[in-house]
Amino acid sequence: MDSEIGPVLKGVSVAGGLAVGRVRRRTHEALSGMPARVPLDAVEQELNRFHQALQRSRAELAALKEHIRGEVPAETARILDVHQALLKDSAFLADVENLVMNEQLALQGAIAKVVADFDRIFKLVANDALRERAVDLRDVGLRVLRCLEGEPQEVHEGDGTRAPVVLCARELSIVDMFNAQHEQVAGIVVELGGLSGHAAQIARSMRIPTLVGVEGLLAAVEEGDLVVLDASEGLLRVRPEARLVEQYGSTTRSDLPRARRSRTAPRTRDAVTLDWSALCGSLPELEEARESGFDRVGLYRTELLYFIDRDPPSLDALVAHYSAVLEHAPQTVFRLLDADSTLGATWLHTGREDNPSMGLAGVRALLAHESILRRQLAALLRSVTQTSQRLSIAIPMVVDCDELRRVKQTVHEERRELRRLGVACEGEVEFGVIVSTPAAVLGIADLVRECDFVIVALDSLQERVLAADRHNAALAYMHESLHPFVLRALDAVVRACETAGRTVSVSGALALARENLACVLGVGVRRFVLEPVAMDAFVHAARHVDMRDARRVAQSALRASSAAETRTIVDALRGGMAAEAGGDRS
Repeated sequence: MDSEIGPVLKGVSVAGGLAVGRVRRRTHEALSGMPARVPLDAVEQELNRFHQALQRSRAELAALKEHIRGEVPAETARILDVHQALLKDSAFLADVENLVMNEQLALQGAIAKVVADFDRIFKLVANDALRERAVDLRDVGLRVLRCLEGEPQEVHEGDGTRAPVVLCARELSIVDMFNAQHEQVAGIVVELGGLSGHAAQIARSMRIPTLVGVEGLLAAVEEGDLVVLDASEGLLRVRPEARLVEQYGSTTRSDLPRARRSRTAPRTRDAVTLDWSALCGSLPELEEARESGFDRVGLYRTELLYFIDRDPPSLDALVAHYSAVLEHAPQTVFRLLDADSTLGATWLHTGREDNPSMGLAGVRALLAHESILRRQLAALLRSVTQTSQRLSIAIPMVVDCDELRRVKQTVHEERRELRRLGVACEGEVEFGVIVSTPAAVLGIADLVRECDFVIVALDSLQERVLAADRHNAALAYMHESLHPFVLRALDAVVRACETAGRTVSVSGALALARENLACVLGVGVRRFVLEPVAMDAFVHAARHVDMRDARRVAQSALRASSAAETRTIVDALRGGMAAEAGGDRS
């Protein structure tokens, strides 16, 4: 039985999506500690154990490669060939055998010492290929050790059925990602601040919801703890309330196989077609969006590259990434780097702030570190090389027009400098503001006169309007439905955009939730930004909304003076929708 409600931990999303499951802790203690010694007459037995473990490891890798065939690109699957080769590497085998025979080290200690020696040597050289080889050798060593020790017992639910596993580790290894039967984990959470290398490639290719940089992870979770991983929002809920498990459990990625996702735009019951675009944060997510039928990326989160390594990415790395994004999806809106002090970027923050979400975050962090802003803008400009292309930039956490103007001016200066250097940076640039602060709502009439489009981040907006941290379990009830005062804020933004002739899109779970969708549509929203994993649920919810009813419900909700009044309206609407859904099935 689970203990009391645990903390909500934050991290950086590497691959979005939802996962509900039991914690499987992975530590690399087998590669540390004082090595034991064996008597001389046990040396031959240790060598036999070594070769038997090598044989089992090779069989595991062969089975694993077959298991992921078709799930990951062939280039990524070839990573396992590298591991197979290392299991036969003469230097690795000879070093382990010599330690066992000449120093009488126990096999586990011999393997750990060889791995540690390689790791120490390769990390001293400024060569990425050699460093990657050290990581691969560590993975191979772990695989052999775990073949010696045997796998941990499977995690089960209370009824004895096998539970989905959410892997929690200090750092990630490929051998950590699969159990003895090579079953894919439902989610991955990593304590260290970066996820790079071959394990990262497999995690992204297989679209496993993944968080990195989760401070205090292993101190907060125990083996078998029930957790909800919302990698899209960067959250891990430890031992959550039952109602949250039920809420998230119905929408996890495992319940939404790609082959069955809708490829048609959502339409309301009275045949009003809604506009939708994809929300992505990596190239695999972008590819998934394209496979799912999205032709545009309404918001591309640019944080991933900044947290793969400890230092910010180079200009060339950013240009290559943004060019690849535009090659996949020419119509993409890039959100500028949005990182608060919880993410541990020492080049952006000196330490964790007392109130990170209200601190140096969004555009204000970029303006405070102009070199980071200029490098990102220069990379975005360089990624657009044709005059027919358009570069769309969304500015996060805008408060007033000065921030918008300063970003515009910086773009102008960077473009002028690139042209002076003879670097191609063609194409029109359009600027959008992400409305997530009460100040942006109050000043929306001024903002829309100076921007080209608006995106409302509804979840963040409700959090700040209500001054209620959505990551605080004690305040979760305040985010169960759209608050009437937040709906009024959304209505004001929509009206201002209509007057100024600007497009307005909405993102966030609140907007897509079936019980809130009628209110959102009723105030005039027609454009939505969502992850591919949410598309089926959104199509289904839209199908049960009639626009005349939506306008009526929205007007009632706009007049409500409390969340309780809104819930009464929502409950009545939900009852009607349930009855209609039942009629559709009959």
